[in-house]
Amino acid sequence: MISYPKGKIKVLLLENIHKDAYELFKKDGFDVTLEKDALDEDDLAKRIGEIHILGIRSKTNVTPKVLANARRLLSIGCFCIGTNQVDLEGAEKIAVPVFNAPYSNTRSVAELVIAEIIMLARKATDQSRDVHLGKWNKIAKGCFEVRGKTLGIVGYGHIGSQVSVLAESMGMKVIFFDVIAKLPLGNASPVATYEELLQQSDFITFHVPETEETENLFNKAHLAHIKPNSYLLNLSRGKVVNIEALAEGLKSGRIAGAGIDVYPEEPKSNDDPFKSPLQGLNNVILTPHVGGSTEEAQKNIGTEVAQKLLKFINNGSTTFSVNFPNIELGNLKPGFHRILNIHKNQPGFLRDINSIISEMGGNILSQHLSTSTNIGYLSMEIDRNLGDELKNKIKAHQHSIRTRILYLD
Repeated sequence: MISYPKGKIKVLLLENIHKDAYELFKKDGFDVTLEKDALDEDDLAKRIGEIHILGIRSKTNVTPKVLANARRLLSIGCFCIGTNQVDLEGAEKIAVPVFNAPYSNTRSVAELVIAEIIMLARKATDQSRDVHLGKWNKIAKGCFEVRGKTLGIVGYGHIGSQVSVLAESMGMKVIFFDVIAKLPLGNASPVATYEELLQQSDFITFHVPETEETENLFNKAHLAHIKPNSYLLNLSRGKVVNIEALAEGLKSGRIAGAGIDVYPEEPKSNDDPFKSPLQGLNNVILTPHVGGSTEEAQKNIGTEVAQKLLKFINNGSTTFSVNFPNIELGNLKPGFHRILNIHKNQPGFLRDINSIISEMGGNILSQHLSTSTNIGYLSMEIDRNLGDELKNKIKAHQHSIRTRILYLD
């Protein structure tokens, strides 16, 4: 006997999320739908009202309009690294934690960066195109080994540091710039300013999140700072590099080549057309946002995010949520009820709840409270004879947003 019928909890997984995620939900008894495409705002707003768990990747946007219709939504899983496609603050206000997979595709992205660095240094994509067209243009001019060259990494997080290790093993000198002090791996060296990195690097690769500060992090003004005949790669977020400025640098010869995997505007599906000022330029590798698109990465992401969502639904844990107070909870104990409450972060709420329990003559086995600026997340293990009545009283409190009860008998 459990406190909720899992078969009535609807899970919608969009954008061809890995089948392992689908299987995990299905095996646990949930009603799961798996679809290959993204949904636009209007379509998602229409469907979200009946959905309890939503799984998306990078092309589906969860906007205020969508959240306004999400009357049953319990949680959102971003089966990718980024969460900028979700209105995180709006989700928090309606008691919806958001989970992602910040590390699962680290190796896949790092390997593609290294591969593109070598391909750019050897002009391999241009030469491949020529041979396919029947042109035999065997030359060494403008083609280099990467050994001994300087790689500048902007953003020394999980992916940036992994790129650092791989590049150094190939004999490259690695420098990096990050707004947060980071411990270098191997012989990598931090530089004091972003401009210093641009001036010293033969290859520049970006590994930063999409924020107001990183939008157009590389723009037309930086063409004057960048080392002549250097190469630029962006496999992070589409708005980090100004595409028009990059195209200008490539056409003028200031930049010798580029590898771009992410774009300011991307097609919603594989059937939609794509246009970019970078198309047709020499020594430019354009890939369709596939940095993390390997079988290994997608499998790991599917498993990681699904397990976080299942843990939240089944026992209330919010560990690793990106927009919610984090609480790690153990398995349910037979004979006790677990009350989970999300409330406005206002003084006196916990006092009021404990007073209610005291007046009811109840016993608290355990109690956990974690807060953010806007909300508080409370978990309590209580006597089973108080469960439903206490849940209703907590739910009626003026600052309560959502209350759930879990039990296992």
